[in-house]
Amino acid sequence: QVQLVESGGGLVQAGDSLRLSCAASGRTISDYDMGWFRQAPGKGRENVASILSTDGSTYYPNSVKGRFTISRNNGKNTVDLQMSNLKPEDTAVYFCVARSVGSTKFNIWGRGTQVTVSE
Repeated sequence: QVQLVESGGGLVQAGDSLRLSCAASGRTISDYDMGWFRQAPGKGRENVASILSTDGSTYYPNSVKGRFTISRNNGKNTVDLQMSNLKPEDTAVYFCVARSVGSTKFNIWGRGTQVTVSE
């Protein structure tokens, strides 16, 4: 199955932008729906973006809609998350995830990258 490695996290100020990248190996991501989850301290995991393999349709929850953009490059086997106008409440560990086409859950996870947004 595919393996995922995130990069691009860091410490930024409120209002800044940050781009996370996910490098996949082992299999082509064209076989998978891809996404990003996050987990803040003391909170559950939240799906902040996903993109289908079939038609590139995207999903965002209201908490990030208009600020986050997910994109995929099947040729490079990468998935990016462009985040803008970051807020302190965006502070979390961000995980790249994959889901086999037809599956109901994202069951392949990277190790995560920390994003910290200061006031």
